[in-house]
Amino acid sequence: MGESAHQLREDKFFHVTHSSMKNHPFHKRVGFALSGIVHAWRFERSFRTHVAFAVLATAALVVIRPAPIWWGIFVLTIGAVLAAELINAALEALVDHLHPELHPQIKIVKDMAAGGVLVLAVCSLLIAVLMVLDV
Repeated sequence: MGESAHQLREDKFFHVTHSSMKNHPFHKRVGFALSGIVHAWRFERSFRTHVAFAVLATAALVVIRPAPIWWGIFVLTIGAVLAAELINAALEALVDHLHPELHPQIKIVKDMAAGGVLVLAVCSLLIAVLMVLDV
């Protein structure tokens, strides 16, 4: 009985965390991630729009044939935009679930997340311009 209350709370927390969605085998975690991407594809117009632009940009790079460094920058940039869009969609879904009523603070949170995606999208356009000027 020498354990402190703090240690007991930690053990309870870790037990609950361990028994829930944590610590699944790698292939299951990949499946969860792919399920999220498929859900975003099916229900998020913005995600589909970003994917369409990524496909168009890839086609442009195939035609332009830039140096390999530009391919690396392209992959990182597109990956960042798509990841940000997934995070934005997840945040919006969570916020809408937890607080379905309209609220000014909720609007700010959602607008800020969307702003993050916009910043990355604009940066990707600037990178595209720099690449074209370099080629």
